[in-house]
Amino acid sequence: MKRSLLVCLAAGTLVSNVAMANADLAKSKNCMACHAVGNKVVGPAFKDVAAKYAGQKDAEDKLVQKVIKGGAGVWGAVPMPANAQVSEAEARTLVKWIMSLK
Repeated sequence: MKRSLLVCLAAGTLVSNVAMANADLAKSKNCMACHAVGNKVVGPAFKDVAAKYAGQKDAEDKLVQKVIKGGAGVWGAVPMPANAQVSEAEARTLVKWIMSLK
């Protein structure tokens, strides 16, 4: 029983640390200048993005490209600029994190 509890606690810590690491990546790539996890800033809340694209098979690939190349018209009149400083691997990490938010 103690071992199971320790494994669960360790797994929870790992998940929490991964979530924090991805939030830190979002901050370091200036995503948080226009977005927040739970509320609209200039762009939509990350949780709203996750809800909008939930269940779409091509959502991850589509969103990775939007992070890198930018986009317009999906969330209103304000376009999202391209983010050339974000690699494809970083964009994929960010998108997976965003899609995990509920």
